[in-house]
Amino acid sequence: MLLGDEAIAQAAIDAGVSGVYAYPGTPSTEITEFVMNSKEAREGYVHASWAANEKTAMEAALGMSYAGKRAMVCMKHVGMNVAADAFVNSAITGANGGLIVVAADDPSMHSSQNEQDSRFYGKFAMIPILEPSNQQEAYDMVIYGFELSEKLATPVMLRITTRLAHSRSGVLRMPTRDQNGLKLPSNLKQFILLPAIARKQYKTLVGKQTDFIALSETSGFNQYTEGSDHSMGIITTGIALNYLMENLPDRKVPFPVLKIGQYPLPKSLVERIYTECSSLLLLEEGYPVVEEMLRGYLNHGKPVHGRLDGTIPFDGELNPNIVAVALGLADTRGRDIPAAVVGRPPSLCKGCPHIYSYNALNQALETWSKGRVFSDIGCYTLGALEPFNAINSCVDMGASITMAKGAADAGLNPAVAVIGDSTFIHSGITGLIDCVNDNTSVTVIILDNATTAMTGGQDSAATGKIENICRGVGVDPEHIIVLNPSPKYHDENMSAIKKELDYQGVSVVIPRRECIQTATRNLKIARKEAKQQ
Repeated sequence: MLLGDEAIAQAAIDAGVSGVYAYPGTPSTEITEFVMNSKEAREGYVHASWAANEKTAMEAALGMSYAGKRAMVCMKHVGMNVAADAFVNSAITGANGGLIVVAADDPSMHSSQNEQDSRFYGKFAMIPILEPSNQQEAYDMVIYGFELSEKLATPVMLRITTRLAHSRSGVLRMPTRDQNGLKLPSNLKQFILLPAIARKQYKTLVGKQTDFIALSETSGFNQYTEGSDHSMGIITTGIALNYLMENLPDRKVPFPVLKIGQYPLPKSLVERIYTECSSLLLLEEGYPVVEEMLRGYLNHGKPVHGRLDGTIPFDGELNPNIVAVALGLADTRGRDIPAAVVGRPPSLCKGCPHIYSYNALNQALETWSKGRVFSDIGCYTLGALEPFNAINSCVDMGASITMAKGAADAGLNPAVAVIGDSTFIHSGITGLIDCVNDNTSVTVIILDNATTAMTGGQDSAATGKIENICRGVGVDPEHIIVLNPSPKYHDENMSAIKKELDYQGVSVVIPRRECIQTATRNLKIARKEAKQQ
């Protein structure tokens, strides 16, 4: 019984993966955690590590592929934005050892800033995309994806969504395959994207598109099911098939159904369902990717229904009720279930060091007008809520420092950036360099709780390095201040922050205390080990 994420991880181990690289992000985190905790992976010396960010993870996986071994890189959908440079160019370099890029999308934004659909990245890069409809397919697609990657010498994207990642089902495993041996590319210039070489490599990629489509046409993951009622044909992608089936107690659909699990689109199957049916209904989780493509080359007068015409809501996840209404069935939503307990908004944990950092910062800023604090993505983003109302922005990883710089350049003084230790390593260092180069008057507060807390307490690549990094990029050591964020030191911390707010230059304040959750967990482990001794 495996989560979708766990099925992907187990399949990678069984397929002979040698390296799994990732930056933690819901709903992809459990893939890498499963490999890290797997006895089989440890015994096989599978390298599994958290990278500083998704770009470095993508590049490390590409390097392992260069060396002939199988590699997987995992990230959530917004991580694709960070990895995009290396990802898109990896389609042009091609792969040597099998290379799978797992992109976990989050429709309805359960823990994300947007709903973007990673299939656009796969289509943009012109590589094959696999999209499972259940945990068994997720497992099977990883096995198949590595074989496909090596057969076509190209990276392969595996696109999943939250409900698949975090739901559980029985999975039948295949025999474990040995890892590849070390084998460099036969063409040692393949990965050198100088224009003269890249042009040739790009022509090779374009030339492979015919093979990609041919394999998609015959793929077992693309299935056409006959139906007796041709007034409508239904095209589903990935997990959307399940929402259709949940409306049919006997699991028998009266209409023809085309289930798509491998891209590029199988054009002959699409043309078949369009020809045989009077209208089409598109059910796809995420953006109307397939719907837009169909309207492009099947616009011959027949109705095509989906997100673009409002039959399916444009935003949010699919669910059985939405599909029922689209099918003309009864609205099955029913009444809202009364809450068993009074709901409350998310909040910082009791005893969280960020509470005391924000208390000190708020008091230090009392003599200035509001709207000066630029924040980042992490637990500390909850500083936007009551009772703190302490931050004024949260856009993307690393944006706090660069936005504070821009605001300072515009004349907002003081301008404050609040960023976590892990996010600072992920995307904040380059922004700090920009501040140093221009001697911008900003106060950067790096909230160091020694972990990547929001995604479950993974190790932070920043631990023990922050002061040295700040000195290394040119911050004056006299303005690198370490604080203990606790009530005992409130007045001292407030005064230290206020002093740095007055400084006309780059200053870094580091409130440092372990995350209350990891501290509690580590204490329990220590007590358990002490009892065993």
